[in-house]
Amino acid sequence: MGNGVYASIVIFTLNLGIFHVQSFRSDGQTADMNAMGTAMFTCIIWAVNVQIALTMSHFTWIQHVMIWGSIGAWYIFLALYGMLPPKLSGNIFHMLIEVLAPAPIFWLTTLLVIAATTLPYLFHISYQRSVNPLDHHIIQEIKHFKIDLEDERMWKREKSKAREKTKIGFTARVDAKIRQLRVKLQRKHSVLSVMSGTSSNDTTSNSQQT
Repeated sequence: MGNGVYASIVIFTLNLGIFHVQSFRSDGQTADMNAMGTAMFTCIIWAVNVQIALTMSHFTWIQHVMIWGSIGAWYIFLALYGMLPPKLSGNIFHMLIEVLAPAPIFWLTTLLVIAATTLPYLFHISYQRSVNPLDHHIIQEIKHFKIDLEDERMWKREKSKAREKTKIGFTARVDAKIRQLRVKLQRKHSVLSVMSGTSSNDTTSNSQQT
């Protein structure tokens, strides 16, 4: 949550400070709310996907397609939407092709925001990996330095730890649901036991009175 709040503040303040005060094109054109909002959302797309890439422990071609494809899809959508007639595109008409793309400050702002939002997060995960590494971090280093071939006992121990049950994910939610059902069944069983005991006592008392 702290990282998200920090990134949001950085993206908003940097874009507002850069585009609001001065002209962003050589012909002296100043940025309106549409240009500023488009640049700001572009920075959000980049910041989120770059941080997702930093959290990845292993990269596959699917992850590359999803991360970099989503960034490319944003530019493609912005270009195609800006090509629509002004009645449909409104104030975004040719926003990327004619307004933002020719301005170097748009690309420099994007790079600045990416650096400002990802460097603290990169320092955090680097510090965590150095001081308090997770199980998959240890396994990665063992495989990288080929310690699994030199110390097979430690490799088996770490691999078995990585297969232990975690407290998050789908299986944990299923286990929690099963525990809730068991508690409900136990409560129903206790209530039925009390009710059956009460009814048997009433029957005994009635037979004694008879």
